[in-house]
Amino acid sequence: MSNIHKTIFKNGSKTYYYSSIFFPPKVKDDVYKLYSFVRKADDYVDSVPQRKNNFYKFKNKYERALMGEKTDDLVIDSFVDVMNKRDFDPKWVTAFLNSMESDLYIRSYETLEILKKYLYGSAEVVGLMMAKILELPTESYECATYLGRAMQYVNFIRDIDEDLLLGRNYFPRKDYIENDLASLEVEESIRKPEGFRNFTRTQLKRYFLWQQEAEKGFKYIPKRYLIPIKTASEMYKWTAKIIYKNPYIVYERKVKPSIPRIVVTIGKNTVFA
Repeated sequence: MSNIHKTIFKNGSKTYYYSSIFFPPKVKDDVYKLYSFVRKADDYVDSVPQRKNNFYKFKNKYERALMGEKTDDLVIDSFVDVMNKRDFDPKWVTAFLNSMESDLYIRSYETLEILKKYLYGSAEVVGLMMAKILELPTESYECATYLGRAMQYVNFIRDIDEDLLLGRNYFPRKDYIENDLASLEVEESIRKPEGFRNFTRTQLKRYFLWQQEAEKGFKYIPKRYLIPIKTASEMYKWTAKIIYKNPYIVYERKVKPSIPRIVVTIGKNTVFA
């Protein structure tokens, strides 16, 4: 693992980074390389302005690396090494890149079913790759996809204000209509507080259901791997609960657990593992 992977991981997600401390070195190394790959692609499409050319160059380099070429891009080359070693299905990576590419052009999702296709590529396949790295049985795969989906959905809720700047909406149109909301712009949310609170809590209830399904898979995870997985999972649940209490907090700040909270949770999960 290089300092580049460590830096990308640490800067990209404190929750994931500090939760990963208890992975054995060989597993941690592969997790860092996986995260660096998905983070780098995501950063290109989430930047303001979006870096379309960089994304397509990244995608092209990945395709070349997949054919056996060394691209001199450490993030891509090391990811492909992990991909080959851990036997990732190439279709998972294609689905991931397709979802990232859609962020360059698609601004809203009319139905939950359409959104789920995006969630599969942007998050569920990452859960499947993690299951491969951890050498989990295939029986765990469905739960792994639920965990990826659930965590991504919390990100959508947490990042409502941030996504407004990008002109994005990741929530089904039906949920807006049912709550008499034209948008999630702060002015609209203030005008219709009951509708906004109900809308946000509806999304969080959806997350909690998916999270519940994900946790059924914890029984397949060896104790030495469960500590970091459970810690990250609990930190996302903590974030969801904070927003559920006060939905308007998404306009005030980006809700994230502190490093001390993450470390204390790691300690608790270690003791009770």
